Amino acid sequence: MGDPRSRLPVVYLPHGGGPMSYVEFGLRADEVQVLANYWRSVGRLPSPAPRAVLVVSAHWEAAVPTVMTSPHPPMLYDYGGFPSAAYTIEWPAPGHPVLAERVRALLATAGLPSASDPERGFDHGTFVPLGRCFPQADVPTIQLSLHNNLDPGEHIEIGRALAPLRDEGVYIIGSGLSFHNMRAFMDADDVDRHADRFDAWLQETIGLPKHERNARLTAWDQAPSARAAHPREEHLMPLMVVAGAAGADVGHIPFSGTLMGKRISAVQFGH
Repeated sequence: MGDPRSRLPVVYLPHGGGPMSYVEFGLRADEVQVLANYWRSVGRLPSPAPRAVLVVSAHWEAAVPTVMTSPHPPMLYDYGGFPSAAYTIEWPAPGHPVLAERVRALLATAGLPSASDPERGFDHGTFVPLGRCFPQADVPTIQLSLHNNLDPGEHIEIGRALAPLRDEGVYIIGSGLSFHNMRAFMDADDVDRHADRFDAWLQETIGLPKHERNARLTAWDQAPSARAAHPREEHLMPLMVVAGAAGADVGHIPFSGTLMGKRISAVQFGH
């Protein structure tokens, strides 16, 4: 890798629920405000400023890792049942076809198959938080899908392959949720101990040296309350990509808050 002083950080952020912070739909106002403030800080974090952003969103899975190639990605309102304003949100960031090809080249060098999608638009795992990170929508942005096998070790390898982008002015962001059990979110009587237990494990894990950290992340389903926190793990897989791209950087927790009363955290590697 290049000069650590110019190497951009990598971040795994919680993208909250639906179009939160844009449309009111019953979430606690204090939780929405705190999370939106964190998103804004994510946009100010990189120094120097990024020339482009690569987002791995929990809301895109494909048979192989797939990258969007449109120079002008459309909006993808991949949710339902919200007020009409949720379907008029705009975040017209440009795409970056050249970066998309660079992503595919790095994956190929690592022996990882990939594909491209010229039609794919920004899903809410991207446009909701990044609309606060980069409200001017002036930073070229592309998305890379998860592999639908949701294998944690493979996603760490994907991140490792993409690590050189950090020295090329590309800001890698994983967008998911560190606690994602929809039944628990909706059940007011559900105790919070599962979210707290998993979050404590996560905070301990990301501060470990690289090899121990990645070994624990690969075996994440052995963590306390793992399956109570993630009945299905797609919202955790962006963290694996981020951890792979982190290399030897030690992680820390730049944000820890609640969503519908359940503990959620963000993870950052690098400065």
